[in-house]
Amino acid sequence: MSPAHGGQLRQIAARYGIPAKQLLDFSANINPAGPPSSVLAAIRRALDEPSTLAMYPDLESIELKVAIAKYTGVEPENVAVANGFVPLLEAALRSLRIKQCLLPVPCFSEYRNVLENAGIFITPYHLSSNENFRYAPDTILATLQKYACDAILLANPQNPSGTIYDRDDMQRLIEIAAQHSIAVLLDEAFIDYCPATSLTQRSIQHGNVIVFRSVTKFFAVPGLRVAYATGRPSNIHAMNRLIAPWPITSLASDAVCAALGDQAFAEESRLANDRRRWWLEQELLRLNIATYPSSANFLLLQFSAEIDVHRLWEEMIVEEHVVLRSCANFEGLAPGHLRIAIRSKLENETLIRSLKRVLSSLAG
Repeated sequence: MSPAHGGQLRQIAARYGIPAKQLLDFSANINPAGPPSSVLAAIRRALDEPSTLAMYPDLESIELKVAIAKYTGVEPENVAVANGFVPLLEAALRSLRIKQCLLPVPCFSEYRNVLENAGIFITPYHLSSNENFRYAPDTILATLQKYACDAILLANPQNPSGTIYDRDDMQRLIEIAAQHSIAVLLDEAFIDYCPATSLTQRSIQHGNVIVFRSVTKFFAVPGLRVAYATGRPSNIHAMNRLIAPWPITSLASDAVCAALGDQAFAEESRLANDRRRWWLEQELLRLNIATYPSSANFLLLQFSAEIDVHRLWEEMIVEEHVVLRSCANFEGLAPGHLRIAIRSKLENETLIRSLKRVLSSLAG
């Protein structure tokens, strides 16, 4: 079986007998620019101060919440933080007392895992690949009412496709859901690549909405495990009561505060990602590999029926030492898909050359 998540190079290295350092990872959607220099400088300064390690972190993460609030345009009282998306979603589900959740699929596998672990009944809602996995507000509402769901878990941009949804359409869905006392749990893990479409600020206007965001992917610091949620103060207070104390280390807090203040890094990352994604789309098209419209830092690839994608995935590792993201564990996604991250120009060129060789080999 392929790994359940991207970025699992140690597992792949052990299975195929290839040193992890020799693997080029296109399976994890991490900004190829690496952590901003401002983040590395902040960590070094923190380590020069013995109290950083000798004292407990701030129990309320005040400085971090202030930095997040400034970055997103909300108030600190609208922000909850935790060491990753999962504990935030768990806290939201418990605080809102969700019983039945509509889950559009395909989606990130951890959604189902968290919902099941919380004892919540799941109603899958199958998105159409012919419509680029877009949400249809009217159809979703009808499904929510038909199955008496009290929540829906969405992602924007959608994962694994990268499709972005119009902010007004999403706002309309939220307002309709509010009229029927339905909670909207919105994962914006990749929204930093298209911030104008974020509903973070609107989340504080509706009592039925909680937005989840990640710092680690866009700023390339997954090892620090920092995520946050925004919503009305009452919702955030209820969530904070359920999140374990000291969820963020002092080092992580200092680093993320520096990252969020680095506007130059953010702007250059967005521009570079747009350029590189466009180039990859054109090169993949030349290889007869279809892609879906994406606004994130990844592309979902669809191969023709005669291609064995699992064999392709393995051949890319064994012959080319390039790791793509297997999509076998994306519920509701038809066979024939793989996903790739957007990496540096040279790495993207390596990917295309490797795909061309492997596809030629499989065809022969």
